[in-house]
Amino acid sequence: MKKFNIRKVLDGLKEASSSSSSSSSTPSVQVGPQENNLIQETLQSEHFQLCKTVRHGFPYQPSSMAFDPVQKILAIGTQSGALRLFGRPGVECYCQHEGGAAVIQLQFLINEGALVSALADDSIHLWNLRQKRPAVLHSLKFNRERITFCHLPFQSKWLYIGTERGNIHIVNVESFMLSGYVIMWNKAIELSSKSHPGPVVHISDNPMDEGKLIIGYESGIVVLWDLKSKKADYRYTYDEAIHSVAWHHEGKQFICSHSDGTLTIWNIRGQGKPIQTITPHGKQDGKKPEPCKPILKVEYKTTRNGDPFIIFSGGLSYDTVGRRPCLTVMHGKSIAVLEMDYPIVDFLTLCETPYPNDFQEPYAVVVLLEKDLVVIDLAQNGYPIFENPYPLTIHESPVTCCEYFADCPVDLIPALYSVGSRQKRQGYSKKEWPISGGNWGQGTQSFSEIIITGHADGTVKFWDASAIMLQVLYKLKTAKIFDRNRSKEDKGSSEVSDEDPFAIQIMAWCPESRMLCVAGVSANVIIYRFSKLEVTTEVLLEVRMQYELNEMESPDGGGGEQTSAHPTPGASPQTSGPPSHPSTSSNNSDGGNIPCLKVRSSPLKQSPGYQVDLVVQSVWVSGEPPQQITSLVLNSSYGLVVFGNSNGLAVVDYIQKTVVLNLGTVELYGSNDPYQRQPRSPRKTRQPSGGKDEKMTDKYSATSEDRCKSPTSGNMCFTSLCFFFTVLLSVCPPRGANPLDHRDNSFSRSRSSSVTSIDKEAREAISSFLFCETFARKGDCTLTPCLYVGTSLGTVLVLAITLPSAGEQRQLQPVIISPTGMLVRLKGSIMRISFLDSTGLLLAPAFEPWYEPNITADGEEREKIRKRRPVSVSPSTSQELNESQFAVVCSEKQAKVMSLPSQTCIYKHSITENSFILRADIVQMNQGVCLACFCANGHIMTLR
Repeated sequence: MKKFNIRKVLDGLKEASSSSSSSSSTPSVQVGPQENNLIQETLQSEHFQLCKTVRHGFPYQPSSMAFDPVQKILAIGTQSGALRLFGRPGVECYCQHEGGAAVIQLQFLINEGALVSALADDSIHLWNLRQKRPAVLHSLKFNRERITFCHLPFQSKWLYIGTERGNIHIVNVESFMLSGYVIMWNKAIELSSKSHPGPVVHISDNPMDEGKLIIGYESGIVVLWDLKSKKADYRYTYDEAIHSVAWHHEGKQFICSHSDGTLTIWNIRGQGKPIQTITPHGKQDGKKPEPCKPILKVEYKTTRNGDPFIIFSGGLSYDTVGRRPCLTVMHGKSIAVLEMDYPIVDFLTLCETPYPNDFQEPYAVVVLLEKDLVVIDLAQNGYPIFENPYPLTIHESPVTCCEYFADCPVDLIPALYSVGSRQKRQGYSKKEWPISGGNWGQGTQSFSEIIITGHADGTVKFWDASAIMLQVLYKLKTAKIFDRNRSKEDKGSSEVSDEDPFAIQIMAWCPESRMLCVAGVSANVIIYRFSKLEVTTEVLLEVRMQYELNEMESPDGGGGEQTSAHPTPGASPQTSGPPSHPSTSSNNSDGGNIPCLKVRSSPLKQSPGYQVDLVVQSVWVSGEPPQQITSLVLNSSYGLVVFGNSNGLAVVDYIQKTVVLNLGTVELYGSNDPYQRQPRSPRKTRQPSGGKDEKMTDKYSATSEDRCKSPTSGNMCFTSLCFFFTVLLSVCPPRGANPLDHRDNSFSRSRSSSVTSIDKEAREAISSFLFCETFARKGDCTLTPCLYVGTSLGTVLVLAITLPSAGEQRQLQPVIISPTGMLVRLKGSIMRISFLDSTGLLLAPAFEPWYEPNITADGEEREKIRKRRPVSVSPSTSQELNESQFAVVCSEKQAKVMSLPSQTCIYKHSITENSFILRADIVQMNQGVCLACFCANGHIMTLR
């Protein structure tokens, strides 16, 4: 049996790090007096390894695309040499070329499970897609000529390769060797022509005669080549450069796109001039249309019972400045211009038949954009797009926070999918996704995994990560509970923030109870309950909070700021300890009580899924905006939500809809504050331009004096708050007054490893929380519900919680929370706090099982559901309590293990000196428990 020890077992990048970095990360273990505490350890270095799994999201810098119309598989190549294969939703594969050169073109061997790729390093590769992991079967490298275009006819074994010199080489696909047949440029063009025609930009065979090739040169020359007689049958010349060529299915006509924005249609037997010249987006200025931007690609598709489709990209007029990239669909006399959000890389028309000599019957267009994949339905009026089932739009709105949950309840994913599938999505095609090939593999894990992402527009997305491919389960829009209308004063403000006021900053989720809590950049916290029933909420319950604070110098004396509570009028300046209940006040006369967002006053229809239960907002005080929320935690067993910022923390009872505790950071220490804090001159106050709400002033001015009186105001009034249970009526401040504009006062961390963020902190912000049933004080012999608080100065503080009995008493009696002192101090901001039992198993917080909050049962059954006992995963009190728990605390720089209830430090480890930890977590694995750390320098380390 080994001693419980923390030592580094993995740093995947340590060999690439500098010698100074290696020396600084050498384990520094200090063993305390509790050396006889032994925990059997089974984790070893060999249990950890880095391996490739799968990539999610849109392919980075896409460069080419191909589609197999029989197997219905889409391939996308990128500028870094990557290949992404997409089939039906849930079927996805990632491959990588060894050289990393850009993929310039892809060609499927249709219905053969093979793919040809041409790269920018003048190599071509044959991929076998029929095996579990696609692999390259053959490769061929060109040394003297640059590859510009490839063509593989349907059901042919000959691959035609055009080069920059204007020559065409033919490769046997089966043997992947050059055939020796070469079409030289000087034989293809007129013998009397002395100028070079330029690179080959197009090759294709006549749909009715595979022995006839059409060759397009960049200069504007097109040649119809006879493979058997090895000579040119016809030559076509145009005075503008050619970008692409497409055949009519009868093989008697073809169409070319040119650099001046024109389309020319030619008869194969007419060598002189094109039979038709079109400038789709050019204005008629006299006889000749004005020149337009190049048409980069054109496709010519026919239908059996209607006019043909001419689809092309580009060709807009030069005077359309600022217009987004467009795809144009010409069908008969109608011209539809479809604007895209990003530049078009490539597009393909999906047809009912793979045979080029038959009516194509196009039904969709796949458009590859620089940052998106769009599929357009050609069969419906208005050309709607298909709803994309792939996880390509993870950053549809930028991801601002992300959480991962493993081993979730088995009924959770079906529940989220059930409500998510009923969310109405307007404007999409009613048809099924056309890329439907492939089969699902055996990639599903034995346990369920869920990823939750918060976005800049205020949305929250739940993703099923249990299989190989991410799937969106449910989407929540948090912004819909707020009023988006702003006053004229706000709109005219010169202070404009680039940040979205609804952006999600932090999320807390309890999978067992399905309670969700999100914190936004506008200092708002929203608590949601999960329900399978639709409800209409007439009035949203809201808690409003304010801090009145004076500034104090930071303990390091480096010009930073620290906050101390401003006494409530009438309170004694002599203070003894923090109150267990909040004090209240109203400051309508000085610009206070004005939150950053306004809750909507009209009834809110809430669909099945996550429904808002309570809104908490910090308000402006004396012209200063509230600080951003830096940490958040939720416990469904206790019915509490706790959030903190650079001023302090607040505890909200979402069952009783009250504020339990609102306390400044300094008051958490009580009389044992280890830092010397000197008062500073207060900042110049700033009035929000939105003004105050007259309705609110009239409504609450009569009770202002009463609200200023706290039950404990005679003893202590460190912080004051104001809470109302009504719809918010205040006016929103200007965007310039958004808390994001005051980054000097917010808790923010640099993502650069060259900056030591702990030295840059301006305030002692609350950085982490943890609920746990443990020993609240040193030497305790009973387990108590506790809240552990970590700060940006490396301190861990303990607050004991006294909860009323379950049932009716929990609805009426208050929750009591009292600070009990400091547990430990570390170097750097506290990142993670966790607890282990005496055997080394991870202790998770207690939780309440989910129940339907909108149940229609009678009162007796509803009360029976509410009285269900919470599930606690803490060790029973019957076991030996002598040093029966271990607290594992990780900061930006260090990790410590504390033995409880003696509160003795038994192990200490310096994780990094020249960098800092961005994220840390204590992970329960099959073999044991480890501390996983991700550093700013890119290193990943696990400690045991």
